[in-house]
Amino acid sequence: MSEVRGVVVAHGDLARCLVETAEGIAGVSGALVPISNVERSPAELSSRIREAVGRGPAIVFVDLVSGSCAHAARSAAREGADVSVICGVSLAILLDFMFHSDMELMELSDRLIEKGHAGTSAFLPDSP
Repeated sequence: MSEVRGVVVAHGDLARCLVETAEGIAGVSGALVPISNVERSPAELSSRIREAVGRGPAIVFVDLVSGSCAHAARSAAREGADVSVICGVSLAILLDFMFHSDMELMELSDRLIEKGHAGTSAFLPDSP
């Protein structure tokens, strides 16, 4: 079994910042490829994602559910059967990916979605 590639696609410098921060915390480098949408047309962004994904298996992590990054990621994923797209990327998801990229693609994708949900909580003010 091959390791799942990780590609992070986001607006502005977010992808680079997330990847650098995850690498710093985990002490692991090279597990994730950051891609920004800055100064890229939708076609250029899709092409860059396809290049980073390679032959798969891969997970493309996207910052928002809609927008140029998500559309380009879904477009690139349609061309490869071994590509998942996970929207709403977080540091918790990326860290978990870095230590479990040897799992099967679908099992890993499900795990990361659960980690994303589990990593979201609110500390609300007390009601009067």
